[in-house]
Amino acid sequence: MLIEVAYALEKEQTLLSLEVDEGTTLKQAVEISGILDKYPKINLKIDKTGIFGKIAKLDVVLREKDRVEIYRPLIADPKKVRKERAAQGKEMCSGKKL
Repeated sequence: MLIEVAYALEKEQTLLSLEVDEGTTLKQAVEISGILDKYPKINLKIDKTGIFGKIAKLDVVLREKDRVEIYRPLIADPKKVRKERAAQGKEMCSGKKL
């Protein structure tokens, strides 16, 4: 069956298409793809993985046309960044004189 394995860095994205046997797990697909050799910083014990944007465990059995994704750790917490921006916006608005 045909699947894809995806990994993205800030300035580089890799999307590999490969043929795997029925019953192949997410972990097996990542290993078969060779992406671990290309990106040695990937650590499947730490980095989260998913299928089409939904977190998935390494032992999940893949289906035809699944896209396996390997996620990098976040540099900043998006919720915290939004709150900080909103607070800055409120300060700017309250300081305006009409």
